[in-house]
Amino acid sequence: MTDPAALAALLRLCPPPADPPPAPDWAAAEKRLGTGLPEDYKRLVEAYGDGLFDETIWLLSPEATADLSNLHEQRTERDGVLESLWLMDEEKPDGLLEEGAYVIPWAFEEGSGAFLYWLVRPGQHPDAWTLLFNEGRGPLWEPHAMRCVDFVLAVLTGTAETAYFGRLCEILKPTVHRFETTAQVIG
Repeated sequence: MTDPAALAALLRLCPPPADPPPAPDWAAAEKRLGTGLPEDYKRLVEAYGDGLFDETIWLLSPEATADLSNLHEQRTERDGVLESLWLMDEEKPDGLLEEGAYVIPWAFEEGSGAFLYWLVRPGQHPDAWTLLFNEGRGPLWEPHAMRCVDFVLAVLTGTAETAYFGRLCEILKPTVHRFETTAQVIG
């Protein structure tokens, strides 16, 4: 379920592109993924498209033309990376020990290798999925019981309760927030 107030607050804080790309074909994207997607993620992608919040959070989209920000391409890549790590005895996060559970990436942190995932559990509605932050260059996973829009808003406002996701407020300290499409960032 989308929280209209959270999305409205994010849109005010960090204006979306004046001409966002057309909304993805959600039915086709979900069919390809083999699962539904959270409603707030859909509204986020419809408002912004794929791209970068405050030089920090890359938002993935199922129809992005660049592999860097394409949900399907990143899922394939991350599945392979994580499987390799787990074969080398890196510990899985607790939620992934459940039979049939898996992760889907929806965003990543610029320059760190860290990814934001949904923890997909059998029989659980997408709007109830837990967010997982993985530091990327290490075994640490951090769960967040919140929606995508809420997490992005918390990171941009410096209110995210996270031990690992601190680059934005600690280093960049933006006074004006901005979103750049993938095309604007990579040319």
